[in-house]
Amino acid sequence: MNIIKLIKSNYGFIISLIFFAIIIVSPDAKALFMRGLLKTGLFAPDVSKLKPEPVGITTKKINLIAPPVSFITLGGKSLHLADLKGKVVFVNFWTTWCPPCVAEMPSVNSLFNKIKSNEKVVFIMVDMDNKLKRSEAFMKRKKYNLPVYGPITDVPEQLFQGSLPTTVIINKKGEIVFKHEGMADYDSGDIEKFLNELAR
Repeated sequence: MNIIKLIKSNYGFIISLIFFAIIIVSPDAKALFMRGLLKTGLFAPDVSKLKPEPVGITTKKINLIAPPVSFITLGGKSLHLADLKGKVVFVNFWTTWCPPCVAEMPSVNSLFNKIKSNEKVVFIMVDMDNKLKRSEAFMKRKKYNLPVYGPITDVPEQLFQGSLPTTVIINKKGEIVFKHEGMADYDSGDIEKFLNELAR
């Protein structure tokens, strides 16, 4: 009888405890929770102070040329970053097991769909596990149409220092103009505007 009273008096606490236990154990639940956080606007990447000029990791304006790196698709099509000069490149480093990566993916997919008709902008979704069958299956299951690649060469630390997800934007001159480590909402409109400005 006392146990029933205890449960009734702590019902909200017990439900919260179960909820957080599910989030901790389940990567999908954790990603869903994080996706809700993204929608609060607290994780919108700030490009308001950026101009289509090169910036470093700390958003300090420096002339940082993106180093050479090569990627490959599941079908064997290779892509070399050095060959993309003249185009704006949006690179996202991610994995399927990373909840923040999964959480931001709908916003990246939405951004891609809004800008994919612009031939001057290229999206590269880099599976850092290089398990392309699994990442392609993930994209298909989630109904995303993002282009998935794996690294052929080592990825230089100017682009990726180990934090998942990491997003980098490179201008038409091959200069890094934006780098963000951690999840973000890329469907806020600011990044779309920034990419279009860079592509002019």
